[in-house]
Amino acid sequence: MDIFQIHTKHHDDMIDITGSIQRYIQSIGIQEGIAVISSLHTTAGITVNENADPDVKRDFLRRLREIYPWEQEQDLHAEGNTAAHLKTSTVGHAQTVLISEGELVLGTWQGIYFCEFDGPRTRKYAVQVLSSGKEGV
Repeated sequence: MDIFQIHTKHHDDMIDITGSIQRYIQSIGIQEGIAVISSLHTTAGITVNENADPDVKRDFLRRLREIYPWEQEQDLHAEGNTAAHLKTSTVGHAQTVLISEGELVLGTWQGIYFCEFDGPRTRKYAVQVLSSGKEGV
């Protein structure tokens, strides 16, 4: 397992981390298996979604803001970031992606995103790659 650091620049954002995960897989030489990508935060998540049209990302974040408004006077959490916790629980903190022939198995339009919901901050995510044991077969 390795830990990666990312610097987010906005209060909420979706940062495409597909390339860094693919480079990592190539660097460790895994040909067949799975990669588990996990945010190490309660206010930031990981998702797989479209990476071709940037409007998808903008719409995604806008809709989450509509569902979970930041200002909610009934919220009791002292840090005032209940909306970020809810968004992370909705998106999820981790994703599992197949690896075949040394490549992430993703659809034509799919990418892996680190989702910031309480930034900007310095964040971390973990990647654990599990080999199927069929290397070089």
